[in-house]
Amino acid sequence: MRLATYDRYGPPEVLSVTTGPVPRPDRGEVLVRVRAVSVNGGETGVRAGLLRPLTGNRFPKRVGVDLVGEVVEPGSSRFAVGDRVWGLIGRRMGSAAEYVAVPAQRLDHAPPGLTAAEAVALPVGTTAITALRDKAALAPGERLLVRGASGGVGYIAVQLGKAMGAHVTGLASAANLDLVRELGADEAIDYRDPGDLGRFDVVLDTAGTDLPAFHRLLTPRGRMVAISFDPSHLVRSVGFILVNAPRRTRWVRFFSGNPTTPLLAELGRWVRAGTIRPLVDKVFPLEDIAAAHRALEQGGVRGKFVVELP
Repeated sequence: MRLATYDRYGPPEVLSVTTGPVPRPDRGEVLVRVRAVSVNGGETGVRAGLLRPLTGNRFPKRVGVDLVGEVVEPGSSRFAVGDRVWGLIGRRMGSAAEYVAVPAQRLDHAPPGLTAAEAVALPVGTTAITALRDKAALAPGERLLVRGASGGVGYIAVQLGKAMGAHVTGLASAANLDLVRELGADEAIDYRDPGDLGRFDVVLDTAGTDLPAFHRLLTPRGRMVAISFDPSHLVRSVGFILVNAPRRTRWVRFFSGNPTTPLLAELGRWVRAGTIRPLVDKVFPLEDIAAAHRALEQGGVRGKFVVELP
């Protein structure tokens, strides 16, 4: 089978498409023929070596955290051969391959009526659900600020926040402000020239830079959820989160999405209801996965960059 790997840390050009054996699923795993994966900011940082102390120097390494495809070997009574599924393979990477063995609890049936590229633009929405519903307990009428509102998690958070009854402000590049408004934001503001943003009950930070500046925008009972931090300021970012996490007011939470089937099913209900719609910026073939990584690093993404494996 074909798969994307890299044998050293570095720019997107370190990625290559190689061949390897089809994996043999362990007990409780499902063998999936992958049709599409998306490119996520976390994996580009790992590939660049920004988290080298955590990821180590064993190579080759693989990329890809989410997938849409068809079941080849079920490994669970919930699935049958040919079922169309979506999911995330956990904190390990490697979904950018023609076949992948995935724990059954990381998969669910994909919503009907979507192409593979559209469907795979959505599983990271589980991060938005966890952040707004479970971590921040966003309530109707509250003011929500989404940093990176046109990005992979942000574009779903805007839609979800509006559906939950919040007043949504999205920060994005000037070129994407109309898009953020189309997604449902009450206000869309250029992150390069934000001016006085006011105060917010919830801040969802998908960018990870200068967390203290956005923490200062919280109301006295405000909550901040960060799903990313700037690896170049790792100690400062982690220290800031640890200091503010225990607070009873104006607290900060950080988490890394690691969803299971119930959360994917919840996302599927939002999608089938038409509340959350997919947004695909551009589709690349597997052979151009380096170009997909490069495009994400250049910024200005509108939704998700997707890699297809037809």
